[in-house]
Amino acid sequence: MAHNNDQERGRGRGRGRNKDRQEEREDELVDKLVHINRVAKTVKGGRNFQFAALVVVGDQKGRVGFGQGKAREVPEAIRKATDEAKKNMIRVPLREGRTLHHDGRGRHGAGKVVLRAAPPGTGVIAGGPMRAVLETLGVGDVVAKSLGTSNPYNMIRATFDALKRQNSPRSVAAKRGLKVGDLVNRRSDGASSPEAIES
Repeated sequence: MAHNNDQERGRGRGRGRNKDRQEEREDELVDKLVHINRVAKTVKGGRNFQFAALVVVGDQKGRVGFGQGKAREVPEAIRKATDEAKKNMIRVPLREGRTLHHDGRGRHGAGKVVLRAAPPGTGVIAGGPMRAVLETLGVGDVVAKSLGTSNPYNMIRATFDALKRQNSPRSVAAKRGLKVGDLVNRRSDGASSPEAIES
């Protein structure tokens, strides 16, 4: 009988440790509520109101995701959106852990964004939903501009489209069969001027 109790205790301890690790991972994540919208549905008896939430989640170390949630209460909508964001996280390569490796453009529907790598001390120059994505991603120096719609859903999807196109010198060198040093030297020789990206 004592043997069974020990086994049960042992199982309990193992489960507890795994749960603690999972909670630690989730504690590292930072979430930001980007937008909340009240949605009305007209039915036979009147109107049903629901809330739609848009949340961005990131670990500030190169991983970020976004999610949407809809519920009758605001907290429940935010919880659903946060859970979806955690499932849909992407990894973005960062240069020196503070900025992007190269400039990029992203597009989704009417949303168009331009992201530019920036020197140290620049900070996050971006507005609204784009700022939330870049801050949770962990980018310290970046210049971002939205050229299309101000709809937060399309802006965030366009920003993610631009982030998914980011490549690190290591991955590009592997594809081309070159050394990383050769690529970095080429980039510094042919660095683009500030006028290189125009709308």
